[in-house]
Amino acid sequence: MIRPYLTILTFLCCFSFYAQEYFPKNDGVVATNTNYTAFTNAKIYVTPTQVIENGTLLIKDGKVVATGTSVSIPKNTKIINVSGKSIYPSFIDIYSDFGIKAPERDSGSGRSAQYEPSRSGYYWNDHVMPENKAIDRFSYDSKKASEYIKAGFGTLNAHIQDGIVRGSGMLVALDSEGTNANRILDDYSAQYFSFSKSVTSRQSYPSSIMGSMALLRQLYIDADWYAKGNSKTKDLSLEALNKNKSLIQIFAAGSRANLLRADKVGDEYDVQYVILGGGDEYERVNEVKNTNASLIIPINFPDAYDVENPFLASGLSLSDMRAWNQKPTNPKVLAENNIKFALTTHSLKSPKEFKPNLLKAIEHGLSEEKALESLTTIPAQLLGKQNTIGSLKNGTYANFLITSGNIFDKKTTLYENWVLGQQNVIEDMTIKDIRGDYEFRLAGEDYKMSLKGELSKLKSEITSGDNTLGSKVSYSDNWVTISMTTKDSTKQEFVRIIANVDSDNNLRGTTTMPTGNEMSFFAKSLKKEDDTKSDDKKKSKDSTEKVFPVTFPNNAYGFTELPKAETLLFKNATVWTNEADGILENTDVLIKNGKIAKIGQNLSDNSAKVIDATGKHLTAGVIDEHSHIAAASINEGGQNSSAEVSIEDVVEPGDISIYRNLAGGVTSIQILHGSANPIGGRSAIIKLKWGESADNLIYDNSPKFIKFALGENVKQSNWSSYSRFPQTRMGVEQLYIDYFSRAKEYDALKKSGKPYRKDIELEVLAEILNKERFISCHSYVQSEINMLMKVAEKFNFNINTFTHILEGYKLADKMKEHGVGGSTFSDWWAYKYEVNDAIPYNAAIMHNQGVTVAINSDDGEMSRRLNQEAAKSVKYGGVSEEEAWKFVTLNPAKLLHIDDRVGSIKVGKDADVVLWTDHPLSIYAKAEKTIIEGVTYFDLKRDEMMRSKIQNEKSELINLMLQAKNKGLKTQPIKKKEKEFLHCDSMDNEHHEH
Repeated sequence: MIRPYLTILTFLCCFSFYAQEYFPKNDGVVATNTNYTAFTNAKIYVTPTQVIENGTLLIKDGKVVATGTSVSIPKNTKIINVSGKSIYPSFIDIYSDFGIKAPERDSGSGRSAQYEPSRSGYYWNDHVMPENKAIDRFSYDSKKASEYIKAGFGTLNAHIQDGIVRGSGMLVALDSEGTNANRILDDYSAQYFSFSKSVTSRQSYPSSIMGSMALLRQLYIDADWYAKGNSKTKDLSLEALNKNKSLIQIFAAGSRANLLRADKVGDEYDVQYVILGGGDEYERVNEVKNTNASLIIPINFPDAYDVENPFLASGLSLSDMRAWNQKPTNPKVLAENNIKFALTTHSLKSPKEFKPNLLKAIEHGLSEEKALESLTTIPAQLLGKQNTIGSLKNGTYANFLITSGNIFDKKTTLYENWVLGQQNVIEDMTIKDIRGDYEFRLAGEDYKMSLKGELSKLKSEITSGDNTLGSKVSYSDNWVTISMTTKDSTKQEFVRIIANVDSDNNLRGTTTMPTGNEMSFFAKSLKKEDDTKSDDKKKSKDSTEKVFPVTFPNNAYGFTELPKAETLLFKNATVWTNEADGILENTDVLIKNGKIAKIGQNLSDNSAKVIDATGKHLTAGVIDEHSHIAAASINEGGQNSSAEVSIEDVVEPGDISIYRNLAGGVTSIQILHGSANPIGGRSAIIKLKWGESADNLIYDNSPKFIKFALGENVKQSNWSSYSRFPQTRMGVEQLYIDYFSRAKEYDALKKSGKPYRKDIELEVLAEILNKERFISCHSYVQSEINMLMKVAEKFNFNINTFTHILEGYKLADKMKEHGVGGSTFSDWWAYKYEVNDAIPYNAAIMHNQGVTVAINSDDGEMSRRLNQEAAKSVKYGGVSEEEAWKFVTLNPAKLLHIDDRVGSIKVGKDADVVLWTDHPLSIYAKAEKTIIEGVTYFDLKRDEMMRSKIQNEKSELINLMLQAKNKGLKTQPIKKKEKEFLHCDSMDNEHHEH
């Protein structure tokens, strides 16, 4: 009789709870419900740490009145006995788009990109929309709400998931019987950000992660300028952004790398984001912890790969295989490191997938207390709503779950989810739980039966001896109906059973045989203790499944512990000093404290590890002046100038190309912006410290560089675009003059002491005018090279380096006079029209004219063999071996203004050295050891050992995946992935997660 009373009670509540007191009533008399509802004899989780045994929960008007073991129950109270049941606060998802229609992609098209905004009165970039409000686009979705309710959720924080600045969100209770008047708990709950552009606009900028970061930086600067009343025009976007500053700021990063990037931007402008992660935070948990950010963590753990086909399995990367094995540990690792996080259903196909993945996280070490916190008290605290949701404290909304037991037990049934005091029945809690194993006897034969699944969707398995019989089961109101096939598989005959559940969970009823004869039926329930032991045994077995350790970086050839600097003594090496001493035979080199300490013969040091270098060559590390490896973005091509962006923002320390370059003796590189525009972005000069964080790769006090470009790429000759200036080589010159003229005016205003609006792009260009930043310019054609030198001289600065410079031989004398270096290819030519005049003698001719010459790669593959590229200058032009070797060591160091630290073997310089097995210019030479600041980052013997170790680990992971498939778990197909090498003209994917 409980359910009819509850229905009446719910109906009466509607009169008072949903009818706003000042609304007229025309469909009946005004009635006010003053009744209470009490849930007695329950185990109540007031909070994850405050648990009441055999307690009472008292609610009224959609809120908690009291909880405890001795609650005073008023006379006008409906009492519901939930003995043996548990009550939990309903879950909260802080990151959702519930009730918000997905924005429609702009239908416009054309051969040219859109560069201008499509709005007026708002910020200049369409992808910045802080004025958007989720409440304006909200429509309650009862069907979707039902899915969330069945998954245990009572409150969702929703927003428009579109754009870089997305506007304000809203907090909604999943009360499908109510109206927006009561279910909307907050129509202005948080402000949302991301790195991804809006689908509603075709405006091209930004087209990269670094562009998104630069846009956010300029936005914060402009918002501050606007707030101080300095703007002459109205900007509704900046007004909204400033208004929303008081809200919680939530950033959709989507990966650990982007999490760190988002936090970096926030720190620069005193904004502490709550950040949506990607589930890979465990890989660099210390870095994540250092952000001090609270996180929102998805639990969309990857399925095992289908590895039955050995050929396909051989193409799987170790990092992808590890992700399947390691990602379920992410919540545990975050909890162990005291990082505050809330869990979310985001990126799951359906809310019903949430509980299985949550249980997997718990199986992998997440405590049940932390799991409950991440779904209740923590999201409530992050939203500043801890006094109204997330617990069952007095005065909070009556959002709670009634379960058959521990909510984190796979077999626990969620009976009801009450939201704002309104009942949502998921499973009838008056019905007995008949899941388990049974045995019965029919017509002299013994049978065993197992009932599994949800009570409303039970599945049966019936066996007799070695035979498994086809069967179906249905269950309602404590009556079970079973149909099963007979043991004679040659006949289509069925046995029908209908039985009631007795007090001991046995099944008693009637069997109808295929002949129509009826007989009594009795199925004995096997003791629950047996199930418990079986579950404990299974859980114990599951908990011992191997989780492979994280390495640095967390892919093939990573270190289990970061290597440390050593005191090293190389004995009897042939030392290429790149200094006045030239090449020294049978010479010792001592490395200590990350520096070159001594050079000579018969050196000794008791603390040193001695390396016999007899017959081997020791050189300075190779330096690549022009590289595009180890970066998540290369081009920001959304505008004709992108001086505001920086490659330092998108360094990717886990790129396997770093390790491969170390294997080729490379120790330092300049990661250049691409050549999508005449004025590109700022460079990153890094050391290839494999396993270190992105910040630790970047040179301390790094010289400031920027990429410029000339030629086909910047005028978009091959991109079929006609809407962006410049479209000709003449236009490129005028663009430079325009930007430097503006930068000159900007710098003068800044130095005058008068108020000025800070512009990151013009700040960078002013650094060039002030000779604080150096230009490395992509170039091919003689006329354009001449042009840019003249523009620079007009504004009283010098170009630092012409890179590519394949027509440098035509004007080497002018380059020498201007003071510019040349970083070229050894023998590339005729791969596009503007390269037709290239010759392999280019490097030698420039060198002979006194130009500082380097050989670069501009290619992630060729950079591994720069020693061989340097050797080509001996063949083409007769450059001496010593000078040719400087083309890839000392000379690029000079061009990058780091030759005081690296590029030669000299006492006091950084110990960035390579031990070669043979003459370094030989095609037979291998880098035996590559050392940076005294740390051995590549060792040929370790490499050989790692190859075997990687193969063993992959074999173990394949076996685990095969076991997972045999258990019936989902698998995913293997998709071929090829390493993408970025070049000058590579356009970026703004959704890149690395």
